[in-house]
Amino acid sequence: MEKILIKADARADVGKGAARSLRRAGMLPAVMYSEGKSTPLTVEGKQLTKLLFSGMGEHSLLTVSIGDGAGEHSVLMKDYQLDPVTDELLHVDFIEISLQKKINIKVLVDIVEKPLGIKMGGTMEIVRREISVECLPTDIMAAIAVDASHIGLGQSLYVRDLIVTEGIRITTNPNATIIKVSAPKVDAGKVAAAEPAKKGKAAAVVKEE
Repeated sequence: MEKILIKADARADVGKGAARSLRRAGMLPAVMYSEGKSTPLTVEGKQLTKLLFSGMGEHSLLTVSIGDGAGEHSVLMKDYQLDPVTDELLHVDFIEISLQKKINIKVLVDIVEKPLGIKMGGTMEIVRREISVECLPTDIMAAIAVDASHIGLGQSLYVRDLIVTEGIRITTNPNATIIKVSAPKVDAGKVAAAEPAKKGKAAAVVKEE
């Protein structure tokens, strides 16, 4: 797994005023939780924003390196706060984990091959974009690649159909739907208009006999 390094500094100043000052300087306030204690941090806003909106932030093992000599810490992104108007990232919470203990985490589902049913005029609906798995932190997958090319009209792909690597156990309901492909909708108006025409033609033939 690729190592995602987050450089951080311990911060003493807390509160809304200090947080606003950090954001104006391009930095973000953050907190790392570990074994009942919390450590206020300062991290680079641009890096965290890019990581979060790429979809990887909540689904990846991260390494926080604290510049005061506190070393590197393996963490997951526990929570974050966005501005309700601008969607600007305002705050991030990390939780430190052990690399030797299994965890439950959500993993993205990536449809890499589109269903056959789409080529036949159908419509694909993505019902579930992520699933929950249990694994060691070092086995976390960035995403589960799915080949849905065999899914035809009126068919669905389920969690039980997914293939994961050794060491990963899917904990989401195996009967949950990932995607489904619906057949093309029939224009009821055209069908209704066509039916009388057929009946009229048949009646005319009978009359001639």
